[in-house]
Amino acid sequence: MTIRLPGADGRLRAYEPRTDPLAVLPSGAPLASRTVYSAAHVVADPYADVSPGAPAAVDWDATLAFRRHLWSHGLGVAEAMDTAQRGMGLDWASAAELVRRSAAEARATGGAIACGVGTDQLTGPSSLADVRAAYEEQLALVEESGARAILMASRALAATAAGPEDYLDVYGHLLRQAAEPVVLHWLGPMFDPTLEGYWGSSDLDTATEVFLDVIAAHPDKVDGIKVSLLDARREVDLRRRLPDGVRCYTGDDFNYPELIAGDEQGFSHALLGIFDPLGPAAARAVRVLDTGDVKGFRELLDPTVALSRHLFQHPTRFYKTGVVLLAWLAGHQEHFTMVGGLQSARSLPHLARAYELADGLGLFPDPHRAETRMKSLLAVYGVTS
Repeated sequence: MTIRLPGADGRLRAYEPRTDPLAVLPSGAPLASRTVYSAAHVVADPYADVSPGAPAAVDWDATLAFRRHLWSHGLGVAEAMDTAQRGMGLDWASAAELVRRSAAEARATGGAIACGVGTDQLTGPSSLADVRAAYEEQLALVEESGARAILMASRALAATAAGPEDYLDVYGHLLRQAAEPVVLHWLGPMFDPTLEGYWGSSDLDTATEVFLDVIAAHPDKVDGIKVSLLDARREVDLRRRLPDGVRCYTGDDFNYPELIAGDEQGFSHALLGIFDPLGPAAARAVRVLDTGDVKGFRELLDPTVALSRHLFQHPTRFYKTGVVLLAWLAGHQEHFTMVGGLQSARSLPHLARAYELADGLGLFPDPHRAETRMKSLLAVYGVTS
């Protein structure tokens, strides 16, 4: 059977889906050589009568089931992060509930979890005191849940800080009071334009020095850093300058195979949005790496980069649309609906290419179901087979 897919030129062409999925059975055993988190998406409630700008309506059963899927393959879950549409449809009240529910599920299943701590309850002009208080509220909730905290970049801090000294002050304050070591997240403006100039400078070399100063002042309170700048060379340079015991978690969805594989001077662990749709494939590759087989790891993971680069193409922040499309096609949810209506953020040719690339990798457990669902989406746009 074939399916007609629209290309970037607007023309329809025939594509023949594969019939054999990638066979990756859940293991449950944790990965050994790398710590790997998948930043997981949320499943919207498609039947909720939600108006634009209203609080998100989440399908909690489907959302938690997807986290159990990731844990079953030995991956950790990075919760309430950018992939979960934090700041793009998911408000703080919903994010807080997500943290509580997912952390409880992690305890029940023995899964690893780390949760995002931000300041998104602030909706207007804020002072540095407001920013600190907002961070503190979220940090307390995450710590009470039993999850590791990820201090995310703050839009409010980016808008309020007068310079590097304000970042040093706010982060120093938070690290001093953190009960356990946290992960610091540097999210680049390609993921969120409001974060331009984070750490007090738009010059990345200058910003890097401030970031390192924060870590150097409190190395015992920093488990690791998550770097999402889509710049492999900069990540490697930064990784080599970290204090002993501080990990680098790559957030580079363009260059993750080489960064995780590492070099003679070290490697990156992973905290990636692309490991949401790639969960089983990523776990399989890391298990090969666990045996010391770097070549085999690269042979498995390198072919996935084309899909990742497609999903994360400019404007990068809308990668979540492709992630949720693939979750629907793979059977992890029964609809292609997103909180905030974000399913409309990418064009039909973009979604069609995402389907084609994922199918080519064998990511769909049931290729026929994926084809049928893709055809139903195409039909909504007027494409009939």
